[in-house]
Amino acid sequence: MAKASLHESTYLILTALVEAPRHGYAVLDEVRRISDGRVDLRAGTLYAALDRLRTEGLIDVEREEQVQSRLRRYYRLTAAGVQRLAEESARLRSNADAASVRLRRAGLIVEGGAA
Repeated sequence: MAKASLHESTYLILTALVEAPRHGYAVLDEVRRISDGRVDLRAGTLYAALDRLRTEGLIDVEREEQVQSRLRRYYRLTAAGVQRLAEESARLRSNADAASVRLRRAGLIVEGGAA
């Protein structure tokens, strides 16, 4: 059975962790940057997602540090997280390619934009 597609926010959280481990607020900033400001997660939503992704084995805590008497956790992708993100990226790319082919064939778009 095929895996369910990832929600956009989950996809972007995993993407935010590709280049380096990040703490929660850095993940929020990176998701905002990656999405050109379209996705602006709230802290509660992010931390619930991070907990779920840890439970699923897609991310893990790399390290923790004290900052102004608060614990800061740095999250990183696991090998399973890298695999899941790669699979979802391929699925999205395939769907986007299929839509583009059909739009071009119908004469609704030309290379580089709408007809």
